[in-house]
Amino acid sequence: MVGNKQKLSGILIFVAGLILLNVLAQYVYTRIDFTKEKRFTLTPKSKTILGKINQPITITVFLDGDLPAPFKRLRNATRDLLADYKAYGGKEIKVIFRDPISGLSIPEQDTVINNLYRSGIEPTTINIKNDAGFAQKMVFPMAMLESGDHQLPLRLLQNLNATGSYEENINNSIQNLEYLFTGAIQKVLSNEHPRIGFTEGNGELSDLSLNDAINSLSESYEVGRVNLNTIDAAGLDKLKVLIIAKPQQEFTEAEKYKINYFVMKGGRVVWTIDQVSADLDSLKGSGEQLAFNKKLNIDDMLFMYGARVNYNLIADANCVEIPLSMGQQGQIELAPWVYYPLLMPDTAHNLVKNIDAVRGEFSSTVDTIGVKGLKKTVILHSSPFNKIFNAPKLLSLQMVAEQPDPRDYASVPQNLGVLIEGTFPSVFLNRAVPAGITGNYAVAPLSKPTKMIVIGDGDVFKNQLSSKDGSAFPLGFDRYTQKSYGNKALLLNIADYLSNDDNLITLRNKEVRIRLLDKARLRTEKLQWQLINMALPLLLLISFAIFQHYYRKHKYAR
Repeated sequence: MVGNKQKLSGILIFVAGLILLNVLAQYVYTRIDFTKEKRFTLTPKSKTILGKINQPITITVFLDGDLPAPFKRLRNATRDLLADYKAYGGKEIKVIFRDPISGLSIPEQDTVINNLYRSGIEPTTINIKNDAGFAQKMVFPMAMLESGDHQLPLRLLQNLNATGSYEENINNSIQNLEYLFTGAIQKVLSNEHPRIGFTEGNGELSDLSLNDAINSLSESYEVGRVNLNTIDAAGLDKLKVLIIAKPQQEFTEAEKYKINYFVMKGGRVVWTIDQVSADLDSLKGSGEQLAFNKKLNIDDMLFMYGARVNYNLIADANCVEIPLSMGQQGQIELAPWVYYPLLMPDTAHNLVKNIDAVRGEFSSTVDTIGVKGLKKTVILHSSPFNKIFNAPKLLSLQMVAEQPDPRDYASVPQNLGVLIEGTFPSVFLNRAVPAGITGNYAVAPLSKPTKMIVIGDGDVFKNQLSSKDGSAFPLGFDRYTQKSYGNKALLLNIADYLSNDDNLITLRNKEVRIRLLDKARLRTEKLQWQLINMALPLLLLISFAIFQHYYRKHKYAR
Protein backbone atom coordinates (compact mmCIF):
# COMPACT_ATOMS: atom_id res chain seq x y z
CA MET A 1 0.00 0.00 0.00
CA VAL A 2 2.86 2.37 0.84
CA GLY A 3 4.50 1.67 -2.50
CA ASN A 4 1.28 2.39 -4.40
CA LYS A 5 0.80 5.65 -2.51
CA GLN A 6 4.34 6.74 -3.37
CA LYS A 7 3.78 5.93 -7.04
CA LEU A 8 0.48 7.87 -7.03
CA SER A 9 2.17 10.84 -5.32
CA GLY A 10 4.96 10.81 -7.90
CA ILE A 11 2.45 10.78 -10.77
CA LEU A 12 0.47 13.65 -9.23
CA ILE A 13 3.64 15.70 -8.68
CA PHE A 14 4.70 15.08 -12.30
CA VAL A 15 1.27 16.11 -13.65
CA ALA A 16 1.22 19.20 -11.42
CA GLY A 17 4.69 20.11 -12.67
CA LEU A 18 3.54 19.86 -16.28
CA ILE A 19 0.50 22.04 -15.56
CA LEU A 20 2.66 24.61 -13.78
CA LEU A 21 5.16 24.61 -16.68
CA ASN A 22 2.38 25.23 -19.20
CA VAL A 23 0.97 28.06 -17.10
CA LEU A 24 4.41 29.70 -16.86
CA ALA A 25 4.89 29.28 -20.61
CA GLN A 26 1.90 31.58 -21.17
CA TYR A 27 3.84 34.44 -19.53
CA VAL A 28 7.49 33.60 -20.16
CA TYR A 29 8.65 32.84 -23.70
CA THR A 30 11.89 30.99 -24.32
CA ARG A 31 13.38 28.78 -26.98
CA ILE A 32 16.53 26.66 -27.19
CA ASP A 33 18.09 26.96 -30.65
CA PHE A 34 20.38 24.03 -31.50
CA THR A 35 21.09 25.14 -35.10
CA LYS A 36 24.68 26.13 -35.86
CA GLU A 37 23.73 29.44 -37.50
CA LYS A 38 21.01 30.22 -34.89
CA ARG A 39 18.34 30.46 -37.57
CA PHE A 40 15.50 30.36 -35.01
CA THR A 41 16.90 33.11 -32.78
CA LEU A 42 16.02 36.78 -33.23
CA THR A 43 18.90 39.24 -33.15
CA PRO A 44 19.09 41.72 -30.25
CA LYS A 45 18.32 44.54 -32.73
CA SER A 46 14.99 42.97 -33.69
CA LYS A 47 14.09 42.35 -30.04
CA THR A 48 14.80 46.00 -29.22
CA ILE A 49 12.58 47.28 -32.04
CA LEU A 50 9.78 44.84 -31.16
CA GLY A 51 9.93 46.06 -27.58
CA LYS A 52 9.16 49.60 -28.79
CA ILE A 53 5.86 48.70 -30.47
CA ASN A 54 3.12 50.91 -29.06
CA GLN A 55 0.42 50.53 -31.72
CA PRO A 56 -1.49 47.59 -33.21
CA ILE A 57 0.26 46.01 -36.21
CA THR A 58 -1.39 43.42 -38.46
CA ILE A 59 0.77 41.25 -40.72
CA THR A 60 -1.16 39.36 -43.40
CA VAL A 61 0.84 36.69 -45.25
CA PHE A 62 -0.71 35.61 -48.56
CA LEU A 63 1.56 32.59 -48.99
CA ASP A 64 -0.73 29.76 -47.88
CA GLY A 65 -2.74 26.86 -49.19
CA ASP A 66 -1.53 24.06 -51.48
CA LEU A 67 2.04 25.07 -52.33
CA PRO A 68 5.07 23.43 -53.96
CA ALA A 69 7.70 22.20 -51.51
CA PRO A 70 10.11 25.18 -51.86
CA PHE A 71 7.31 27.67 -51.17
CA LYS A 72 6.11 25.60 -48.23
CA ARG A 73 9.59 26.00 -46.79
CA LEU A 74 9.36 29.77 -47.25
CA ARG A 75 5.89 29.82 -45.66
CA ASN A 76 7.00 27.71 -42.70
CA ALA A 77 10.09 29.87 -42.15
CA THR A 78 7.87 32.96 -42.23
CA ARG A 79 5.42 31.39 -39.76
CA ASP A 80 8.23 30.45 -37.36
CA LEU A 81 9.73 33.93 -37.52
CA LEU A 82 6.43 35.72 -36.98
CA ALA A 83 5.68 33.46 -34.01
CA ASP A 84 8.79 34.93 -32.39
CA TYR A 85 7.64 38.42 -33.36
CA LYS A 86 4.32 37.84 -31.62
CA ALA A 87 6.10 36.54 -28.54
CA TYR A 88 8.34 39.60 -28.24
CA GLY A 89 5.87 42.15 -29.61
CA GLY A 90 2.99 41.02 -27.43
CA LYS A 91 -0.68 41.54 -28.21
CA GLU A 92 0.08 44.51 -30.47
CA ILE A 93 1.09 42.13 -33.29
CA LYS A 94 -1.54 40.12 -35.12
CA VAL A 95 -0.49 37.58 -37.78
CA ILE A 96 -2.82 36.17 -40.45
CA PHE A 97 -2.00 33.51 -43.07
CA ARG A 98 -4.42 33.09 -45.96
CA ASP A 99 -4.66 32.06 -49.60
CA PRO A 100 -6.44 35.02 -51.25
CA ILE A 101 -7.90 33.05 -54.20
CA SER A 102 -8.74 29.74 -52.55
CA GLY A 103 -12.28 28.54 -53.30
CA LEU A 104 -13.08 31.41 -55.68
CA SER A 105 -14.39 31.20 -59.23
CA ILE A 106 -12.27 32.50 -62.12
CA PRO A 107 -14.09 35.88 -62.33
CA GLU A 108 -13.85 36.30 -58.55
CA GLN A 109 -10.14 35.44 -58.64
CA ASP A 110 -9.53 38.10 -61.31
CA THR A 111 -11.26 40.72 -59.19
CA VAL A 112 -9.26 39.79 -56.08
CA ILE A 113 -5.96 39.72 -58.01
CA ASN A 114 -6.62 43.17 -59.49
CA ASN A 115 -7.47 44.62 -56.06
CA LEU A 116 -4.36 43.10 -54.52
CA TYR A 117 -2.20 44.33 -57.39
CA ARG A 118 -3.37 47.91 -56.83
CA SER A 119 -2.30 47.64 -53.18
CA GLY A 120 1.14 46.32 -54.13
CA ILE A 121 0.53 42.57 -53.72
CA GLU A 122 1.76 40.86 -56.89
CA PRO A 123 1.32 37.15 -57.72
CA THR A 124 4.02 34.86 -59.11
CA THR A 125 3.25 32.15 -61.66
CA ILE A 126 5.34 28.99 -61.38
CA ASN A 127 5.53 25.73 -63.32
CA ILE A 128 4.83 22.55 -61.35
CA LYS A 129 5.86 19.17 -62.71
CA ASN A 130 3.20 16.47 -62.57
CA ASP A 131 2.34 13.16 -64.26
CA ALA A 132 0.88 14.96 -67.28
CA GLY A 133 3.88 17.24 -67.74
CA PHE A 134 3.84 20.75 -66.32
CA ALA A 135 1.02 22.80 -64.82
CA GLN A 136 1.01 26.48 -63.90
CA LYS A 137 0.06 27.69 -60.47
CA MET A 138 -0.30 31.21 -59.15
CA VAL A 139 1.14 31.91 -55.70
CA PHE A 140 1.45 35.10 -53.66
CA PRO A 141 4.89 35.23 -51.97
CA MET A 142 3.89 38.56 -50.42
CA ALA A 143 2.81 40.02 -47.11
CA MET A 144 1.01 43.20 -46.09
CA LEU A 145 1.94 45.09 -42.93
CA GLU A 146 -0.83 47.40 -41.70
CA SER A 147 -0.85 49.86 -38.81
CA GLY A 148 -3.37 52.67 -38.60
CA ASP A 149 -3.48 54.37 -42.01
CA HIS A 150 -0.20 52.81 -43.14
CA GLN A 151 -0.03 49.88 -45.54
CA LEU A 152 3.35 48.43 -46.48
CA PRO A 153 3.52 45.54 -49.00
CA LEU A 154 6.45 43.18 -48.45
CA ARG A 155 7.97 40.87 -51.03
CA LEU A 156 8.92 37.58 -49.37
CA LEU A 157 10.53 36.13 -52.50
CA GLN A 158 13.48 38.45 -53.05
CA ASN A 159 14.73 37.08 -56.41
CA LEU A 160 18.26 37.98 -55.37
CA ASN A 161 19.73 35.45 -57.80
CA ALA A 162 18.23 36.03 -61.23
CA THR A 163 19.66 32.81 -62.69
CA GLY A 164 19.18 30.53 -59.71
CA SER A 165 16.46 27.97 -59.08
CA TYR A 166 13.49 28.65 -56.84
CA GLU A 167 15.24 26.66 -54.12
CA GLU A 168 18.26 29.00 -54.21
CA ASN A 169 16.14 32.15 -54.37
CA ILE A 170 13.92 30.94 -51.54
CA ASN A 171 16.95 30.13 -49.39
CA ASN A 172 18.24 33.67 -49.99
CA SER A 173 14.78 35.00 -49.19
CA ILE A 174 14.62 33.07 -45.91
CA GLN A 175 17.93 34.65 -44.90
CA ASN A 176 16.40 38.10 -45.45
CA LEU A 177 13.06 37.55 -43.70
CA GLU A 178 14.13 39.04 -40.38
CA TYR A 179 15.59 42.11 -42.05
CA LEU A 180 12.45 42.48 -44.17
CA PHE A 181 9.94 42.40 -41.30
CA THR A 182 12.06 44.26 -38.74
CA GLY A 183 12.82 47.01 -41.24
CA ALA A 184 9.14 47.31 -42.16
CA ILE A 185 8.08 47.53 -38.50
CA GLN A 186 10.72 50.19 -37.89
CA LYS A 187 9.43 52.23 -40.85
CA VAL A 188 5.87 52.05 -39.49
CA LEU A 189 6.98 53.07 -36.01
CA SER A 190 9.14 55.97 -37.20
CA ASN A 191 6.87 56.90 -40.13
CA GLU A 192 9.99 57.89 -42.08
CA HIS A 193 10.99 57.08 -45.65
CA PRO A 194 14.56 58.30 -46.26
CA ARG A 195 15.14 60.10 -49.54
CA ILE A 196 17.88 58.95 -51.89
CA GLY A 197 18.89 61.10 -54.84
CA PHE A 198 20.87 60.10 -57.95
CA THR A 199 22.58 63.17 -59.37
CA GLU A 200 22.08 64.26 -62.97
CA GLY A 201 23.27 67.14 -65.13
CA ASN A 202 26.91 66.06 -65.43
CA GLY A 203 26.52 63.14 -67.80
CA GLU A 204 25.68 60.60 -65.10
CA LEU A 205 24.06 57.26 -65.89
CA SER A 206 20.61 57.58 -67.46
CA ASP A 207 17.30 56.55 -65.91
CA LEU A 208 17.30 53.43 -68.11
CA SER A 209 20.80 52.42 -67.01
CA LEU A 210 19.74 52.96 -63.38
CA ASN A 211 16.30 51.41 -63.86
CA ASP A 212 16.72 48.39 -61.59
CA ALA A 213 18.76 50.34 -59.04
CA ILE A 214 15.99 52.95 -58.68
CA ASN A 215 13.18 50.37 -58.68
CA SER A 216 14.92 48.18 -56.09
CA LEU A 217 15.51 51.11 -53.75
CA SER A 218 11.98 52.47 -54.29
CA GLU A 219 10.53 49.54 -52.35
CA SER A 220 11.96 51.01 -49.12
CA TYR A 221 12.93 54.61 -49.89
CA GLU A 222 11.84 57.70 -51.77
CA VAL A 223 14.14 57.73 -54.79
CA GLY A 224 14.57 60.32 -57.55
CA ARG A 225 17.03 62.33 -59.61
CA VAL A 226 18.77 65.44 -58.27
CA ASN A 227 20.09 68.20 -60.50
CA LEU A 228 22.84 70.03 -58.65
CA ASN A 229 22.39 73.07 -60.89
CA THR A 230 18.82 73.72 -59.77
CA ILE A 231 18.41 72.18 -56.30
CA ASP A 232 18.59 74.58 -53.35
CA ALA A 233 19.56 74.20 -49.71
CA ALA A 234 16.02 73.25 -48.68
CA GLY A 235 15.97 70.44 -51.23
CA LEU A 236 19.34 69.13 -50.08
CA ASP A 237 18.18 69.18 -46.46
CA LYS A 238 15.43 66.70 -47.34
CA LEU A 239 17.90 64.15 -48.74
CA LYS A 240 19.53 61.41 -46.70
CA VAL A 241 21.83 59.88 -49.34
CA LEU A 242 23.28 61.37 -52.54
CA ILE A 243 24.60 58.94 -55.17
CA ILE A 244 26.93 60.32 -57.83
CA ALA A 245 26.97 57.56 -60.47
CA LYS A 246 29.55 57.85 -63.27
CA PRO A 247 29.65 61.57 -64.08
CA GLN A 248 31.16 62.42 -67.48
CA GLN A 249 31.32 66.20 -67.34
CA GLU A 250 33.26 68.59 -65.13
CA PHE A 251 31.62 69.74 -61.91
CA THR A 252 31.33 73.48 -61.42
CA GLU A 253 32.46 75.13 -58.20
CA ALA A 254 28.82 75.93 -57.41
CA GLU A 255 27.88 72.24 -57.72
CA LYS A 256 30.81 71.23 -55.52
CA TYR A 257 29.75 73.86 -52.99
CA LYS A 258 26.30 72.26 -52.76
CA ILE A 259 27.78 68.79 -52.32
CA ASN A 260 30.06 70.13 -49.59
CA TYR A 261 27.08 71.82 -47.89
CA PHE A 262 25.22 68.50 -47.97
CA VAL A 263 28.17 66.69 -46.36
CA MET A 264 28.62 69.35 -43.68
CA LYS A 265 24.94 68.95 -42.71
CA GLY A 266 25.52 65.23 -42.13
CA GLY A 267 24.43 63.98 -45.56
CA ARG A 268 25.84 60.71 -46.87
CA VAL A 269 27.44 60.56 -50.33
CA VAL A 270 28.26 57.60 -52.60
CA TRP A 271 30.84 58.30 -55.32
CA THR A 272 31.09 55.75 -58.16
CA ILE A 273 33.70 57.39 -60.36
CA ASP A 274 35.40 56.56 -63.66
CA GLN A 275 38.57 58.63 -63.80
CA VAL A 276 39.55 57.10 -67.17
CA SER A 277 37.40 57.22 -70.31
CA ALA A 278 37.06 53.73 -71.81
CA ASP A 279 34.11 52.01 -73.44
CA LEU A 280 33.83 48.43 -74.69
CA ASP A 281 31.29 49.24 -77.43
CA SER A 282 33.66 51.81 -78.95
CA LEU A 283 36.50 49.31 -78.64
CA LYS A 284 34.52 46.63 -80.50
CA GLY A 285 33.82 49.05 -83.32
CA SER A 286 37.42 50.04 -84.02
CA GLY A 287 39.39 47.23 -82.39
CA GLU A 288 41.52 49.75 -80.53
CA GLN A 289 40.84 52.68 -78.22
CA LEU A 290 42.96 55.15 -76.32
CA ALA A 291 41.81 55.29 -72.70
CA PHE A 292 42.48 58.82 -71.47
CA ASN A 293 42.03 60.80 -68.28
CA LYS A 294 38.75 62.54 -67.55
CA LYS A 295 38.56 66.00 -66.06
CA LEU A 296 35.79 65.96 -63.44
CA ASN A 297 37.18 68.66 -61.11
CA ILE A 298 36.50 66.63 -57.97
CA ASP A 299 40.01 65.54 -57.00
CA ASP A 300 40.38 68.32 -54.42
CA MET A 301 37.06 67.34 -52.76
CA LEU A 302 37.88 63.67 -52.53
CA PHE A 303 41.38 64.48 -51.23
CA MET A 304 39.93 66.61 -48.43
CA TYR A 305 37.44 63.84 -47.67
CA GLY A 306 40.22 61.25 -47.34
CA ALA A 307 40.24 59.42 -50.69
CA ARG A 308 41.76 59.56 -54.16
CA VAL A 309 40.52 57.74 -57.26
CA ASN A 310 43.62 57.19 -59.37
CA TYR A 311 43.98 57.79 -63.09
CA ASN A 312 44.65 54.18 -63.97
CA LEU A 313 43.00 50.95 -65.06
CA ILE A 314 43.34 47.67 -63.24
CA ALA A 315 43.69 44.44 -65.24
CA ASP A 316 42.70 41.44 -63.17
CA ALA A 317 43.03 37.75 -64.02
CA ASN A 318 39.88 37.23 -61.93
CA CYS A 319 37.54 38.86 -64.40
CA VAL A 320 34.27 38.73 -66.34
CA GLU A 321 33.91 37.10 -69.76
CA ILE A 322 32.68 39.09 -72.75
CA PRO A 323 31.30 37.87 -76.13
CA LEU A 324 33.59 38.26 -79.13
CA SER A 325 33.59 37.08 -82.73
CA MET A 326 36.18 34.33 -83.07
CA GLY A 327 37.62 32.48 -86.07
CA GLN A 328 36.82 32.70 -89.76
CA GLN A 329 33.20 31.66 -89.26
CA GLY A 330 32.59 34.64 -86.97
CA GLN A 331 31.32 32.46 -84.14
CA ILE A 332 30.52 34.27 -80.92
CA GLU A 333 32.52 32.95 -78.00
CA LEU A 334 33.04 34.11 -74.45
CA ALA A 335 36.53 35.20 -73.51
CA PRO A 336 37.95 36.66 -70.29
CA TRP A 337 38.38 40.44 -70.39
CA VAL A 338 40.89 41.50 -67.75
CA TYR A 339 39.61 45.09 -67.75
CA TYR A 340 36.26 43.88 -66.39
CA PRO A 341 37.51 42.84 -62.93
CA LEU A 342 35.52 41.16 -60.20
CA LEU A 343 35.45 43.44 -57.17
CA MET A 344 35.87 41.22 -54.14
CA PRO A 345 34.05 42.19 -50.90
CA ASP A 346 36.17 42.53 -47.78
CA THR A 347 33.99 40.41 -45.52
CA ALA A 348 35.52 41.84 -42.34
CA HIS A 349 32.90 44.62 -42.51
CA ASN A 350 29.16 44.01 -42.17
CA LEU A 351 28.50 46.34 -45.09
CA VAL A 352 29.70 43.74 -47.62
CA LYS A 353 29.49 40.54 -45.59
CA ASN A 354 27.86 37.57 -47.35
CA ILE A 355 27.57 39.25 -50.78
CA ASP A 356 28.96 37.82 -54.00
CA ALA A 357 31.72 39.34 -56.11
CA VAL A 358 30.71 42.63 -57.77
CA ARG A 359 30.94 42.99 -61.54
CA GLY A 360 33.19 45.86 -62.58
CA GLU A 361 34.00 47.64 -65.83
CA PHE A 362 37.25 49.53 -66.39
CA SER A 363 37.90 50.02 -62.69
CA SER A 364 40.48 52.29 -61.07
CA THR A 365 42.28 51.89 -57.76
CA VAL A 366 41.35 54.01 -54.75
CA ASP A 367 43.89 55.37 -52.25
CA THR A 368 43.11 56.58 -48.74
CA ILE A 369 44.46 59.89 -47.44
CA GLY A 370 45.26 60.53 -43.81
CA VAL A 371 42.73 63.06 -42.53
CA LYS A 372 42.17 63.76 -38.85
CA GLY A 373 38.80 62.60 -37.52
CA LEU A 374 38.13 60.14 -40.35
CA LYS A 375 38.16 56.34 -40.27
CA LYS A 376 38.80 54.55 -43.58
CA THR A 377 37.75 50.95 -44.25
CA VAL A 378 38.38 49.04 -47.48
CA ILE A 379 35.18 47.32 -48.60
CA LEU A 380 36.10 46.24 -52.16
CA HIS A 381 39.41 45.05 -53.54
CA SER A 382 40.87 43.17 -56.49
CA SER A 383 42.30 39.67 -56.49
CA PRO A 384 46.05 39.22 -55.86
CA PHE A 385 46.55 38.60 -59.60
CA ASN A 386 46.43 42.01 -61.20
CA LYS A 387 48.33 44.65 -63.14
CA ILE A 388 47.90 48.42 -62.99
CA PHE A 389 48.19 50.54 -66.13
CA ASN A 390 48.36 54.31 -65.89
CA ALA A 391 46.35 56.36 -68.37
CA PRO A 392 46.57 57.16 -71.19
CA LYS A 393 46.57 53.52 -72.22
CA LEU A 394 45.98 51.99 -75.66
CA LEU A 395 43.44 49.19 -75.36
CA SER A 396 43.10 46.44 -77.98
CA LEU A 397 40.77 43.49 -78.31
CA GLN A 398 43.64 41.36 -79.63
CA MET A 399 44.80 40.75 -76.08
CA VAL A 400 41.60 38.77 -75.47
CA ALA A 401 43.05 35.90 -77.49
CA GLU A 402 45.83 35.62 -74.90
CA GLN A 403 44.74 33.75 -71.82
CA PRO A 404 45.86 35.71 -68.74
CA ASP A 405 48.76 33.97 -67.03
CA PRO A 406 48.40 34.34 -63.24
CA ARG A 407 52.18 34.42 -62.92
CA ASP A 408 52.34 37.60 -65.02
CA TYR A 409 49.66 39.17 -62.83
CA ALA A 410 51.15 38.21 -59.47
CA SER A 411 50.74 41.22 -57.18
CA VAL A 412 48.81 42.17 -54.05
CA PRO A 413 45.09 43.02 -53.77
CA GLN A 414 44.36 46.60 -54.78
CA ASN A 415 41.78 48.83 -53.10
CA LEU A 416 38.76 49.52 -55.32
CA GLY A 417 36.17 50.74 -52.80
CA VAL A 418 36.51 52.58 -49.48
CA LEU A 419 34.09 53.46 -46.66
CA ILE A 420 34.95 56.71 -44.84
CA GLU A 421 33.29 57.63 -41.52
CA GLY A 422 33.67 60.52 -39.12
CA THR A 423 33.65 64.33 -39.23
CA PHE A 424 34.72 65.70 -42.61
CA PRO A 425 36.56 69.01 -43.10
CA SER A 426 34.91 71.61 -45.31
CA VAL A 427 36.41 71.97 -48.78
CA PHE A 428 35.34 75.63 -48.89
CA LEU A 429 36.64 76.72 -45.49
CA ASN A 430 38.10 80.26 -45.77
CA ARG A 431 37.16 80.36 -49.45
CA ALA A 432 34.81 82.73 -51.22
CA VAL A 433 31.31 81.55 -52.07
CA PRO A 434 31.37 80.50 -55.77
CA ALA A 435 29.41 82.37 -58.39
CA GLY A 436 25.91 81.02 -58.90
CA ILE A 437 25.22 80.30 -55.23
CA THR A 438 22.17 82.14 -53.98
CA GLY A 439 20.26 81.69 -50.74
CA ASN A 440 21.40 80.70 -47.29
CA TYR A 441 24.12 78.01 -47.35
CA ALA A 442 25.68 78.15 -43.89
CA VAL A 443 28.78 75.96 -44.09
CA ALA A 444 30.52 74.82 -40.89
CA PRO A 445 34.27 74.10 -40.75
CA LEU A 446 33.56 70.48 -39.79
CA SER A 447 30.66 68.25 -40.70
CA LYS A 448 28.33 66.45 -38.40
CA PRO A 449 29.30 62.77 -37.96
CA THR A 450 28.51 61.16 -41.30
CA LYS A 451 29.61 58.52 -43.80
CA MET A 452 30.84 58.40 -47.37
CA ILE A 453 31.69 55.64 -49.87
CA VAL A 454 34.12 56.02 -52.77
CA ILE A 455 34.28 53.33 -55.50
CA GLY A 456 36.66 53.53 -58.43
CA ASP A 457 34.12 52.20 -60.93
CA GLY A 458 31.22 54.18 -62.36
CA ASP A 459 29.31 51.15 -63.64
CA VAL A 460 28.73 49.14 -60.47
CA PHE A 461 25.08 50.31 -60.27
CA LYS A 462 24.40 50.17 -64.03
CA ASN A 463 22.07 47.43 -65.28
CA GLN A 464 22.45 45.86 -68.71
CA LEU A 465 19.80 46.31 -71.40
CA SER A 466 18.14 43.74 -73.64
CA SER A 467 19.23 43.90 -77.27
CA LYS A 468 15.72 42.86 -78.34
CA ASP A 469 13.43 45.41 -76.72
CA GLY A 470 15.80 47.64 -74.73
CA SER A 471 14.31 46.54 -71.40
CA ALA A 472 16.45 46.57 -68.28
CA PHE A 473 17.93 43.40 -66.80
CA PRO A 474 18.26 43.03 -63.02
CA LEU A 475 21.23 44.87 -61.56
CA GLY A 476 24.24 42.58 -61.42
CA PHE A 477 22.90 40.16 -64.05
CA ASP A 478 25.23 39.53 -67.02
CA ARG A 479 23.14 38.72 -70.09
CA TYR A 480 26.10 37.14 -71.87
CA THR A 481 27.31 34.70 -69.22
CA GLN A 482 23.86 34.33 -67.61
CA LYS A 483 25.45 34.90 -64.20
CA SER A 484 24.37 37.14 -61.38
CA TYR A 485 26.87 39.14 -59.35
CA GLY A 486 26.61 41.01 -56.07
CA ASN A 487 25.97 44.50 -57.45
CA LYS A 488 22.35 44.71 -56.27
CA ALA A 489 23.16 43.33 -52.84
CA LEU A 490 25.96 45.92 -52.59
CA LEU A 491 23.56 48.75 -53.49
CA LEU A 492 20.92 47.64 -50.99
CA ASN A 493 23.51 47.21 -48.25
CA ILE A 494 24.97 50.64 -48.93
CA ALA A 495 21.52 52.26 -48.86
CA ASP A 496 20.68 50.53 -45.56
CA TYR A 497 24.02 51.35 -43.96
CA LEU A 498 24.04 55.02 -44.95
CA SER A 499 20.36 55.82 -44.37
CA ASN A 500 19.69 53.82 -41.20
CA ASP A 501 21.43 54.94 -38.02
CA ASP A 502 20.06 51.87 -36.20
CA ASN A 503 22.33 49.77 -38.43
CA LEU A 504 19.93 47.03 -39.47
CA ILE A 505 22.56 45.86 -41.95
CA THR A 506 23.49 43.06 -39.54
CA LEU A 507 20.05 41.53 -40.13
CA ARG A 508 20.62 41.38 -43.89
CA ASN A 509 23.83 39.44 -43.27
CA LYS A 510 22.11 36.67 -41.35
CA GLU A 511 23.02 33.33 -42.90
CA VAL A 512 20.71 30.32 -43.10
CA ARG A 513 22.21 27.20 -44.60
CA ILE A 514 19.84 24.71 -46.17
CA ARG A 515 21.30 21.22 -46.29
CA LEU A 516 19.81 19.99 -49.57
CA LEU A 517 20.13 16.39 -50.76
CA ASP A 518 22.79 15.57 -53.35
CA LYS A 519 20.57 14.90 -56.37
CA ALA A 520 23.29 13.17 -58.41
CA ARG A 521 24.10 10.81 -55.55
CA LEU A 522 20.40 10.30 -54.92
CA ARG A 523 19.91 9.00 -58.47
CA THR A 524 22.84 6.56 -58.32
CA GLU A 525 22.13 5.27 -54.78
CA LYS A 526 18.32 5.40 -54.89
CA LEU A 527 17.77 1.64 -54.47
CA GLN A 528 20.32 1.37 -51.68
CA TRP A 529 18.65 4.06 -49.57
CA GLN A 530 15.17 2.71 -50.30
CA LEU A 531 16.27 -0.66 -48.93
CA ILE A 532 17.87 0.96 -45.90
CA ASN A 533 14.75 2.98 -45.12
CA MET A 534 12.19 0.28 -45.84
CA ALA A 535 13.80 -3.16 -45.42
CA LEU A 536 16.20 -2.45 -42.56
CA PRO A 537 13.48 -1.43 -40.05
CA LEU A 538 11.50 -4.58 -40.93
CA LEU A 539 14.59 -6.78 -40.48
CA LEU A 540 15.30 -5.18 -37.13
CA LEU A 541 11.69 -5.72 -36.04
CA ILE A 542 11.74 -9.39 -37.12
CA SER A 543 15.10 -9.94 -35.44
CA PHE A 544 13.79 -8.44 -32.22
CA ALA A 545 10.66 -10.65 -32.38
CA ILE A 546 12.76 -13.79 -32.91
CA PHE A 547 15.08 -12.83 -30.06
CA GLN A 548 12.13 -12.13 -27.78
CA HIS A 549 10.52 -15.48 -28.68
CA TYR A 550 13.59 -17.57 -27.88
CA TYR A 551 14.42 -15.51 -24.83
CA ARG A 552 10.94 -16.09 -23.35
CA LYS A 553 11.10 -19.79 -24.31
CA HIS A 554 14.49 -20.18 -22.66
CA LYS A 555 13.40 -18.21 -19.58
CA TYR A 556 10.19 -20.07 -18.84
CA ALA A 557 11.50 -23.48 -19.89
CA ARG A 558 13.57 -23.47 -16.71
